[in-house]
Amino acid sequence: PSPDNTGYWLVASDGGVFSFGAARFFGSTGALRLAQPVVGMKATPSGNGYWLFARDGGVFAFGDAHFWGSTADNIALRQKISIAGMASTETVNGAGYWLVNRDGSVFTFGNGRFYGARSNPAAAAPIIGMQSLGDGYELAATNGAVYSFSAPFCGDLSHQTLASPIVGFATTFTVLPE
Repeated sequence: PSPDNTGYWLVASDGGVFSFGAARFFGSTGALRLAQPVVGMKATPSGNGYWLFARDGGVFAFGDAHFWGSTADNIALRQKISIAGMASTETVNGAGYWLVNRDGSVFTFGNGRFYGARSNPAAAAPIIGMQSLGDGYELAATNGAVYSFSAPFCGDLSHQTLASPIVGFATTFTVLPE
């Protein structure tokens, strides 16, 4: 959210950022040539910054968002990376973030602690997103499964037949700016 919860951003695959309402523009990668497209965006808890993250795990920090590292420079990982989501530790203790790959692998940066990853990724549905909740994180998959790691589990749809795949994931946990 923007600082007063009356605005939002949209991000394009080239990293162009568009601000609406009270959300301020802090920068973008729209003028850069990226190795892989941007696949998501995460606002800082203050609403005074954001991260953009690319399919290869490249992370771009703007405003009060801090850069803690990325997977984009790791040549050994590059062929297997397809980042599906990001979560920030800043809602709890401030100095890091996690990235999740579509296979359920979790990468930690800054003070983001590793709590676990989805086991047996080859046999499971692709991950579509990640959220921080409390001191841990949760992953969501296209089949409605939610994987909770040091975070409260509130239920999922993994034992139901879905007419359409799950494509989004959000949590009600927020820290409002002071």
